[in-house]
Amino acid sequence: MSQQVKIAIAYHSGFGHTEVLAHAVAAGAENAGAKAIAVSVADPDTLNWEQLAEADAIIFGTPTYMGSVSAPFKTFMDASSKIWAQQGWKDKLAAGFTNSSSQSGDKLNTLIQLSVYAASHSMNWISLGLMPGNNSSLGSNADLNRLGSFLGAMAQSNSDQCAEVTPPQSDRDTAQALGARVAAAAQRWQLKTEPCSH
Repeated sequence: MSQQVKIAIAYHSGFGHTEVLAHAVAAGAENAGAKAIAVSVADPDTLNWEQLAEADAIIFGTPTYMGSVSAPFKTFMDASSKIWAQQGWKDKLAAGFTNSSSQSGDKLNTLIQLSVYAASHSMNWISLGLMPGNNSSLGSNADLNRLGSFLGAMAQSNSDQCAEVTPPQSDRDTAQALGARVAAAAQRWQLKTEPCSH
């Protein structure tokens, strides 16, 4: 009998906007039947690393600062080197999301960093899996994947608005879709790797 898959959302949030997305990702995963937990990685010294070790999938989230992951998230990445050396996350599923105040902000570079980080840990990257929205005269900012990302979920938050207001609902819904996609992939992965019973 299949066990409920566990999804960990490992995130850093500077002003609360990325945390909003982390909880949206978790909600999407839970709505798809997974057990999800959002884990702040702002302080690796107090981080419960076991929560990540127990997860079937880890979804990484960080703001994009200066076209890159935030400094606290990079500290977390470097702090995972002992896990990397032992390949402790090998064959877990991975995905990523990011947020910035600019429409672009070079968020793609952040997602590339996250995917390479996951590959370093021998994890299996799950893309966003949504067609781009808001790219025609019939589109709008209310579309899923309104920023047109493929590698992971992108969100945009106005710099002069708090996390209760921004990112907009379409970006939160896109984050939920990412969580649901990873949960479904983890469920399929679990079925393929379970031993046969006779």
